[in-house]
Amino acid sequence: MRKQKDEAILGPESAWWHKNRHADRRPILLARNRIKAAFRQFFEAEGFTEVECGQVQRSPGNETHLHAMEVHFRGTDGEASTRYLHTSPEFAMKKLIAGGEKRIFDFARVFRSRERGALHAPEFTMLEWYRTEEPYEALMTDCAKLLALAAETSGARTFNHRGYTCDPFADAERLTVAEAFERFAKIDLLATTPDGVPDRDLLYRAVVKAGMRVAQDDTWADLFSRVMIEKIDPHLGITRPTLLCEYPISEAALARPKPSNSLVAERFELFVCGVELANAFCELTDPLEQRQRFEKDMAFKENIYGERYPIDEDLLEALSFMPPTSGIALGFDRLVMLATQAPHIDDVMWTPFI
Repeated sequence: MRKQKDEAILGPESAWWHKNRHADRRPILLARNRIKAAFRQFFEAEGFTEVECGQVQRSPGNETHLHAMEVHFRGTDGEASTRYLHTSPEFAMKKLIAGGEKRIFDFARVFRSRERGALHAPEFTMLEWYRTEEPYEALMTDCAKLLALAAETSGARTFNHRGYTCDPFADAERLTVAEAFERFAKIDLLATTPDGVPDRDLLYRAVVKAGMRVAQDDTWADLFSRVMIEKIDPHLGITRPTLLCEYPISEAALARPKPSNSLVAERFELFVCGVELANAFCELTDPLEQRQRFEKDMAFKENIYGERYPIDEDLLEALSFMPPTSGIALGFDRLVMLATQAPHIDDVMWTPFI
């Protein structure tokens, strides 16, 4: 392997446009194009309409730990205003659903600050799609078909990443978050959320007992994330894909409670080779509950990070008109990485973030 190819994966400082380096990356980029074209054909055959959501929004999203990029502009009256580059097309797509769309998808360019690494870029492509009047299990079926299609299109028999291997054609393992905590960390997760309310001290003691590092100011959410990252994520999607489902309500801000168990939400994540590829919800359509969740999350964000984003009042109004809907966001760049065995997200982007 040439030196240029080694240097091409070093990160944002590498000169990706140098002729030799671009020549090394080009076969992967062409594979990316083929996968995207195959995915478009899949969605069109399923009766989906492709949409293009605007990137500049009044609210970029209200997740606690996602950080947006601000956009400053002046109107025709010269008055300055602040907008944001969206962290997801979710809010706009839900408004389209409220407007009457039934099945839609978007290869959206999205933007997130404080994210950079082999699997993270401040600007990346998110494939997001929605099905109305269908359960979120239909999205699990979509994921299985898309994994197989990506493999077939790229000519890959297996997906590989950092020494892990996964068969993209194999039936996925379905695992609840509570089962994963018990299996990999020996923690009874639901016992730390009596009546659906997270009890920080209960989880703190359980994490200490599991032999993990903790901090005195860790919140329940901090502890949950630490267990997920250190004990659970690395074991998911090994040899076959994993669908991690039924998240605690507190960790599913935009998902509705599961009808048969109100302590958990209808949310799942898709993992392959220990990499999170997709995040799916059966969407919450109660505007009052959604407002309460947004306000709680923004208060927490302001306390932790000293910043908060506006609540999208237009979205809350639209929720009243939304039919039962399932939606999912898939990291398209990550999937291309796995399908082409590229080690760094920059390798699968035509023009990496610099």
